[in-house]
Amino acid sequence: MNTNQSLIIYKFPVLFNILNEIKSYLNFNIENLNDGNFDENFLKKNLVIISGEKKKNFQKQVKIDEFPINIEKLIEIINIQFLKNKFNQQNNVNIGKYSVNFNSRVMSDSKGKIALTEKEVKIISFLNSSIKPVTIEKLQTEVWGHKSKLDTHTVETHVYRLRKKVEKKFKDTSFIVSRKNGYKIEI
Repeated sequence: MNTNQSLIIYKFPVLFNILNEIKSYLNFNIENLNDGNFDENFLKKNLVIISGEKKKNFQKQVKIDEFPINIEKLIEIINIQFLKNKFNQQNNVNIGKYSVNFNSRVMSDSKGKIALTEKEVKIISFLNSSIKPVTIEKLQTEVWGHKSKLDTHTVETHVYRLRKKVEKKFKDTSFIVSRKNGYKIEI
């Protein structure tokens, strides 16, 4: 289950009960909310809302107009909305003075833009999501998906080329820095 994805069921207890019965088969969390605790949960990165109140209009709300609805069709609609949310979140991510579009793989600032490879996007995304420096071994596992030891020069070479690309275009030598315990994006 992806705990970063939550379906918020707002004032629709019947639907919550139905989905709660099959929650072990779903790839998202389900929360049943009312007015009292809605705002704090709205800050979650990838959430979808289904409201039992027709007059409520939330930004990430799935609208269901036809009833009865097949449960498989409902889950498909919810999953499509999660994908749309993720795509929109990756459109333009601000990292310091840069804007990185993970979908089109472009990094830009006021001086111009550079095209990124898929691996460079994954490196930037992973480093950006980490508070602490990331070890070479962690990059191997998370970016390359390898459980066994790769030649560490693979990671180092990719990071080196990415740093040089950023330095050449943006004259920035400190975007990705090496610490004794790994790599970190400095913003």
